[in-house]
Amino acid sequence: MQQHSIKLSELAEAHGLKFIGDGETVIDGVGTLSDATSSQLSFLSNPAYRSQLATTSAAAVLVKPDDAELCPVNALLSDDPYVSYARMASRFDHRRHPVAGIHPTASIDAEAAIGEGVYIGPHTSVGPGCRIADGCFIGPGCILVADCELGANSRLTARVTLCDGVKIGQRCTIHPGAVIGADGFGMAFDRDHWVKIPQLGSVQIGDDCEIGANTTVDRGAIGNTIIEDDVRLDNQIQIGHNVHIGAHTAMAGQVGISGSTTIGRYCMFAGSSGAVGHIQIADRTTVNFRSVITRSITETGTVWSNALGAQPMREWNRTVVRLRKLEQLARRVLRLEKSVASRETLKNSTGETQKK
Repeated sequence: MQQHSIKLSELAEAHGLKFIGDGETVIDGVGTLSDATSSQLSFLSNPAYRSQLATTSAAAVLVKPDDAELCPVNALLSDDPYVSYARMASRFDHRRHPVAGIHPTASIDAEAAIGEGVYIGPHTSVGPGCRIADGCFIGPGCILVADCELGANSRLTARVTLCDGVKIGQRCTIHPGAVIGADGFGMAFDRDHWVKIPQLGSVQIGDDCEIGANTTVDRGAIGNTIIEDDVRLDNQIQIGHNVHIGAHTAMAGQVGISGSTTIGRYCMFAGSSGAVGHIQIADRTTVNFRSVITRSITETGTVWSNALGAQPMREWNRTVVRLRKLEQLARRVLRLEKSVASRETLKNSTGETQKK
């Protein structure tokens, strides 16, 4: 396992940051404020963890300039410590990185084209017409069915399935168990049985995307399901057929997007949220936890919620009782409104008669 270490002064210079403390301090890893050792880098971005800063044993901490005086150890000053940490953390990735080559148990079709510096792991199958660009990593147990394209320096971690005609851009990462390009949920009901609709499109994914473990992206029924550049999908997400997701959009775990929905750029979907099919969602829309979008959103930059948060059981029981009485209450209000309207009409007509 390769070790990575760097002096604090060199780390600061590499990322254009100022530091306070001993520039000769050697950093060889990362850790949380509470658990970091004297050779690890940590960060403070959420004020909720500020109390842990005073007792941290980290070698250095990424902090905002306003928090520098509170830092008892070496400090790296950043306007956005979390983003700076994200850029630095890969330097301390100690995981093994296999050298280029094809494992003896891998099955590579004679019609497949494999670029330079590619790693293909054990029990992986690369089918006819597939094109693997330079520098790709294809881990154990992956299946590329046929006519798939994998852009330069992309990574299929393990047990990833790319079905017929799937195209993946450059520098993408797809995590274990993901299935890209399986048939969408398309069928027609003929009197007393279902008739399957052939899913004749495929999936096209742009550059710099990341797709989480056990996430599924269905192929298009007609035309392709499209995921634009720099889209980030978490684990266990379902993307229906012919969905179009705009660039830089992010979705947390268990999101579900029904077929033929178009989602704009820079959107954010929180965990277990989703959208019904055949609607359009504007750029920079935020959908909160467990909320489901049921109609098109045309205004840019709005935030949507429609989920009830957890309550103590007694409070929830009272809420349910009131919800069950809503129909009765609505009818009562309607009767009262009609009664008031009738009285106003009678009063007005009586007044007119008296004037005459």
